[in-house]
Amino acid sequence: MSEALYKNPDIYDIAYTEKVDEIVMEHYKNVFAGKDIETIHDCSFGTGSLSIVLARMGYKLSGSDISESMLEKAGEKIKEEGLTIKLVQSDFRELTANINDTYDCVMSTGNSLAHVNNADVIKTIYEMSKLVNENGYIYIDSRNWDKIRDTKQRFYYYPPFFRDGERINLVQVWDHNIDGTITFNFLYSFEKDNKILRNEEFAETYHPLSIELIVESLNKLGFGNFEIHNFGNAKIHKLENMQWYSIIARKLS
Repeated sequence: MSEALYKNPDIYDIAYTEKVDEIVMEHYKNVFAGKDIETIHDCSFGTGSLSIVLARMGYKLSGSDISESMLEKAGEKIKEEGLTIKLVQSDFRELTANINDTYDCVMSTGNSLAHVNNADVIKTIYEMSKLVNENGYIYIDSRNWDKIRDTKQRFYYYPPFFRDGERINLVQVWDHNIDGTITFNFLYSFEKDNKILRNEEFAETYHPLSIELIVESLNKLGFGNFEIHNFGNAKIHKLENMQWYSIIARKLS
């Protein structure tokens, strides 16, 4: 039986290379350009792979996550780099019960909102909004679930990457379930000297969310000035061509 990927922070992090860090940094430079943002909270912090880079860029960063093991891994990275990032264990559906501070930008990174059903996504966006300063921002990144559901895509391949002398191959197989959820099967193989040393298999079931749901929820909470950016390639501008996008909106009232 497959394990859950997000209960295995070492495997979860294995695909995050220095090249990925560079791509993520360029993405944030593009998205945050011209915006009055100093303090940022990522409520889907995980191991920090998609947000620690913000602390390196000079932002005052904090984070929360439901997973203790992910936060422990994040803490190791933060200590190793000599950074100061406050971490709190919290379900993102219950942020205001665990966090008293407010921020210029509250983020949910790593396609994390799809881990809960759509009703809980709406609740989470409400909780995020309560932590946003006047004229502040909410930022969300997500797989393009509209595209995935329309195309019924099943296979997703990553270019091979190398770690500690091993070649690592990652393939995802997506099962479209009758109840509308989609199960991602993560298939890893580890090679050395042209021989497969071992395999790892994990599965996660997601609740697809439309960009319309995100926009409507933010509009009802008084957010506007929406911007949609392709995640990882600024040259792609049409949503239908994006595999993964980010959306940022400003609090207007």
